[in-house]
Amino acid sequence: MRRFPFLSSFIFLAIALLLSLAVGSVSLPLGDLLSALAGRGTELADSILWKIRLPRTILISLTGMALGGSGAAYQGLFRNPLADPFLIGIASGAGLGAVIAMSVNWTYSFWGLMAVPLAAFISALLTVAIVYFLARVGQTTPITNLILAGVAVSSFATSLMSFLMLRSDGELRRAMSWLMGGSIQLGWTFTLAMLPYLLIGLGILVFSGHALNLLQFGDEQAQQLGLNIARVKRIILVSASMATAAAVSFAGIIGFIGLIVPHVMRLSFGGDYRRLIPLSILGGAAALLFSDVIARIVLAPQELPVGIVTALAGAPFFLWVLRRSKTQGLW
Repeated sequence: MRRFPFLSSFIFLAIALLLSLAVGSVSLPLGDLLSALAGRGTELADSILWKIRLPRTILISLTGMALGGSGAAYQGLFRNPLADPFLIGIASGAGLGAVIAMSVNWTYSFWGLMAVPLAAFISALLTVAIVYFLARVGQTTPITNLILAGVAVSSFATSLMSFLMLRSDGELRRAMSWLMGGSIQLGWTFTLAMLPYLLIGLGILVFSGHALNLLQFGDEQAQQLGLNIARVKRIILVSASMATAAAVSFAGIIGFIGLIVPHVMRLSFGGDYRRLIPLSILGGAAALLFSDVIARIVLAPQELPVGIVTALAGAPFFLWVLRRSKTQGLW
């Protein structure tokens, strides 16, 4: 399978898609599922598939794509396989925006339903902008400054979010579910609203593979090879942050996908970012779909927040990566 990375990735993704469509509180056998996809299913199967399962599956896939692709880009930008999409405070910024929106009694309308994801998205992008502004030194933005500013702003946002949650007892359960990745927005409206940001963000990242390869030689050598360092870093940072912010705003905070998937792809298929980013996009979708299926069946008919499943699988893997980096170097 290693000789055909894209073929194997597509196979795993196809299996994950079928499982996600078939598994749930009401299971759909493969024959019924295929009939419903072809428009010849029963009324119940059609309703479950087209109104519930399919939009959820697509949203989960898009979220995994965003986290996997942006995770690979962040690891290349920071030249560190332990980097992930939440390194510079996107998660805590989005969480703060979501909690603020949850504290308001919105009417049941389009904008009322979109209030939480929209507030999370705007807050996440504002957080990245503040981190970038604080980290900037003259015409350059040192990577170390970005990380330190991200840690500081993330801690501040998390503290403020905790304070607001303590002050709003009625929304505490909903906020906790959102923070654990258990607040996936259902319906085609949210899926379509998320799509443009992912297409733009991930599309730019896919075409940034060559630039990320040059960045691995260090800023000075990359500049000698003709790369505009400041512009490229800014484009990659904005694109990855936009994709991550869109994913987090519509699916809650789901950790470790952006860390695990790019690292597995790098170990399996090499570190060429022209392949690594699209492979991480496909792998992120498959990994999150499998995690979501597990979250549905562990406590069926109840569902676990998918963020708990990714954390249970991701934390041991992170420790293994950390141990490996100590003995073999970060790369």
